[in-house]
Amino acid sequence: MPDQIKSIKLYHYPLSRSVRTKWMLHEVLGEDFEVERVPLLQGGQFSEAFLDKNPNHGVPVLDVTYPDSTTQSLFESGAQLIWLADSYSEKGLAPALDDVRGRADYLQMMHFGGSWMDMMLWQIRLNEDLLPKKVRSPALAQFNRDKLKNEVEPQLERRLGEHDHICGDHFSAADCMIGHNVGWARAYGLCLAPVFDAYRSRLAKREAFKLAYADADSFGT
Repeated sequence: MPDQIKSIKLYHYPLSRSVRTKWMLHEVLGEDFEVERVPLLQGGQFSEAFLDKNPNHGVPVLDVTYPDSTTQSLFESGAQLIWLADSYSEKGLAPALDDVRGRADYLQMMHFGGSWMDMMLWQIRLNEDLLPKKVRSPALAQFNRDKLKNEVEPQLERRLGEHDHICGDHFSAADCMIGHNVGWARAYGLCLAPVFDAYRSRLAKREAFKLAYADADSFGT
């Protein structure tokens, strides 16, 4: 762990967006970090203590404690992945700062996954599963299904048809973002083409992936 960081704690719930960060933490730290499960189904994300860390009442939250014993809470998964990759640059999970072209592509895919693609997946989940039935919008869910299938999937298929990973032949933090989203999409019957089968199979062989998803069976409890 870099001298500037004393310890890291992840607030997590299985198969949620926090699995992106848990996966990345396992990539850079093995198991040398703390995990606290937030009971989302019981409303733990609305406790006063948790809202102090993330007023948006969601996971992941990453508490970073520094050598002076101050703690900083990070609550955006995309920012967490980028920060971890840069803070542990010796792991080679992000293009170097002087790799201008590679860095641009990597950051573009990281934000594409964390904003555009995530937004579509979230709208599908909200309107098919989470919202009370009387306020769900099947039309909005279908609109986002169509956009993901007709606009997002072809872009990802093209990339993964040319390279093993989302930003080339080398695994990067962007794969923690896009790889998680592809798994999320597949749970809704999207991203089912063979190229996505092969991509997820490659990712699933990584030890950090196995550790990140080891608690998947407890989702929903």
